[in-house]
Amino acid sequence: MRNLWRLLAFDIVGPLIAIAALVMVGVFLGWPLWWVSVCSMLCLLVVQSIIVNFVLLRRDRVTVGTDDDGAPLRLAAVALTTAALVAAVLVGYTRWTVPDRDMNSDTEEVVRLATAVSEATATFSPQDPESSIDRAAALMAPDQAAAFKANFGKSTEDLARKNISAQAQTISAGVEALGPAAASVAVVMRGTQNVPGQQPSKAVLALRVALTKQDGKWLVYDVAPINAAGGS
Repeated sequence: MRNLWRLLAFDIVGPLIAIAALVMVGVFLGWPLWWVSVCSMLCLLVVQSIIVNFVLLRRDRVTVGTDDDGAPLRLAAVALTTAALVAAVLVGYTRWTVPDRDMNSDTEEVVRLATAVSEATATFSPQDPESSIDRAAALMAPDQAAAFKANFGKSTEDLARKNISAQAQTISAGVEALGPAAASVAVVMRGTQNVPGQQPSKAVLALRVALTKQDGKWLVYDVAPINAAGGS
């Protein structure tokens, strides 16, 4: 019975696990041509070892797994099988898990930036008219921040002169598109505007925020309203 278990473990199950690990590495890599060649040769060697084992079993009634003097060979077989399994796990982790984690991280970051900039552009205080513009500009690409300040500067002067204040709160935000270096996020907000002597007016605001990735950091590139037809 002991020899039967050793035969199954070292001469059948072990080689099959090694072949499965090599195939999984190919699946994770998408079967590039170089791995097709490497995997084919390694699998052929494993199959040859299985054939040799059963030839020995028929001829000498002993195999690598059942040979009491073959402990070093069994140790080497276990080490090679373990190495193949570890390689499959590492390749799978780096090819599947890490990209998914990076995408989730990028998604959270672009949504955070888009909501922060959107709320800043729709918020205004006549006591500190530049604060919201400065907050939004700090999250923008350098070449866009100056243009953004210039465009909003005139409107803030008019709002401050009329003592109008505005507040905005994000209702929802969702990623429309996400790539390695560019993203688009749609932000829907509930805005409230206060004009002296009048009832506060409320409205739902929709903005599309374009972002770009520079030197590994996401920055806002453009902010535009979304009209009723879905354009910007």
